[in-house]
Amino acid sequence: MSFGGDAGAIYDAIGRTYAATRRPDPRIAARIAVALGDAASVLNVGAGAGSYEPRDRFVVAAEPSRRMIAQRPAGSAPAVRASAERLPFGDGSFAAALAVLTIHHWSDRARGLAELARVARDGVVLLTWDPEGPSFWLIEEYLPEIRAIDRAIFPSLAEMRRALGPLRVEPVPVPHDCIDGFLGAYWRRPEAYLDARIRAGVSAFAKLAAAEPALERLRADLENGTWHERHGDLATRRELDLGYRVVVTGALAQRRGIRQ
Repeated sequence: MSFGGDAGAIYDAIGRTYAATRRPDPRIAARIAVALGDAASVLNVGAGAGSYEPRDRFVVAAEPSRRMIAQRPAGSAPAVRASAERLPFGDGSFAAALAVLTIHHWSDRARGLAELARVARDGVVLLTWDPEGPSFWLIEEYLPEIRAIDRAIFPSLAEMRRALGPLRVEPVPVPHDCIDGFLGAYWRRPEAYLDARIRAGVSAFAKLAAAEPALERLRADLENGTWHERHGDLATRRELDLGYRVVVTGALAQRRGIRQ
């Protein structure tokens, strides 16, 4: 399976239970809402099942996967089947464009970012992962191949500046009880990574040729206490910076002051 390519095909394959395991976390949603400011209309690109779509303004969803669109709950924003690289909207059609943990599935990041900037009058809001961000025990100790893969498919902040201009970049610490089951969500609940249903909602696991040997090592380390000896300090942490970032451009960034 090719990643960083056809996002529709990817989520048609792995998105069967996505709506059950990838629920929007209200603390992350609050950060996105602040970033969107007073934008009255929003295009949510790579919208999936509708997580993090604001309910207090006009929203249109753009999503390439039929399976993901089918999981959108009743009352969700209207959805069109479209990819980030070819948005079927005119210039400046929306006040803001939003893209949440989706850019790493685009086949052409530069074109996708240009399209977001084209359709958004006031700016773009991205929730993404910084390849230069802090390390994570799951990757460093068990699945280092994920970092190698993700470094190739997630844009650096420098790449986004080249594509979008000045940015406001804000850390998004992951709560210890995060209910959105993305890769870093279970940093304090390691047993969750042994659950196949949870892994099915994390695209990182679908990229791996064979994750089972690493997961068996994790299982053994949890059973014999090795993991807790290494990471017992995490039990007192309420949140952890794992490199997730809200990135804001244009007038939306300027309203709160740009921080490079």
